[in-house]
Amino acid sequence: MEPGTLIILIIIGILAGILSGFVGVGGGMIIVPALIYFMGFTQFQAQGTSLAMMLPPIGILAVMNYHKSGNVNITYALIIAVTFIIGGFFGSKLALKLPENKVKLIFGLIMLYAAIRMIWKSIGNMTANAGS
Repeated sequence: MEPGTLIILIIIGILAGILSGFVGVGGGMIIVPALIYFMGFTQFQAQGTSLAMMLPPIGILAVMNYHKSGNVNITYALIIAVTFIIGGFFGSKLALKLPENKVKLIFGLIMLYAAIRMIWKSIGNMTANAGS
């Protein structure tokens, strides 16, 4: 591995970890686009690498910090984790059956929807707070 490649991977990992711990975003929303645009991965390679990366750490230290401050609902987390495993299995099967350009489109639309919804709610909250 070339030193430049290693540096890019380290930067992607650190930034994704910071954003994940800071705002709770899934690593895939940061890592998948970064691997595609900075490393030249295909959509499938980026998704597979992102999933493999998330297996061991999945925010262990971040979860510990949130748990210490009383901000983790363990019961809900376990239910989501079990169903996430099932969904991940079927989602990966479906993704690998579709053409890559369709998977990219779906991924982009989901990110766009999430961004628009967050921005819209934030503007609404700022407007409501300004009036009080």
